Formats: sequence, C-alpha cells, structure tokens
Amino acid sequence: MGVLKLTDENFENEVLNSDKPCIVDFYADWCGPCKMMSPIIEEIAEELGEKAKVGKVNSDENMELAQNYGIMSIPTIMVIKNGEVTKTFVGVTSKEEILNEI
Repeated sequence: MGVLKLTDENFENEVLNSDKPCIVDFYADWCGPCKMMSPIIEEIAEELGEKAKVGKVNSDENMELAQNYGIMSIPTIMVIKNGEVTKTFVGVTSKEEILNEI
C-alpha cells in the first residue's frame, strides 16, 4: 500500500474515518531524527500491507493538524484506531515498538 501523504484536507477521510488502524508520522523536512525514522516508516508500511494504513504529515505544511494533536516535538508517531489516538511515540522509535501497538 505504501506510505500515504496526509494533509489537513485528507486526514479525516484517510485516518479518522478508516476502518483499519493507522500509523501517523508527524515530521518536518529539516528534522534529522525524522530522516532517521523515514525508512522505518517505509518498512512498517510494507510489512503491514493492507492490515493498516501508514501515513506521514509534514508538520510545517499542515500546522492545523499538528496543533490539533498537540505536536510539540518531532518526529511524533501516533497510532490511531477508530478515530482515537491509542498510542503516541515522541522521538526516534523502533519498528518493533510501533508494530506492537497494532
């Protein structure tokens, strides 16, 4: 399925209304630790396939979304099920830790 590009405009439809669990990575292009997370997020998307949605939100381009979720540090990875945040990871996080929450 690949990693979705999530925005203020498509977040509700793609994530909040999803019948699958979602992993959302809030990042910025200038953020070093975010660049370290990028290949991990790609691997998770590949591994989960159709079982879950995996997406990324550029916090600089989608400030409303970042503010709504209280993003203070990046990377922040959220697991969202049935429209509710069930787990939040701040900083570089292992693939295993994230997959354990699905």
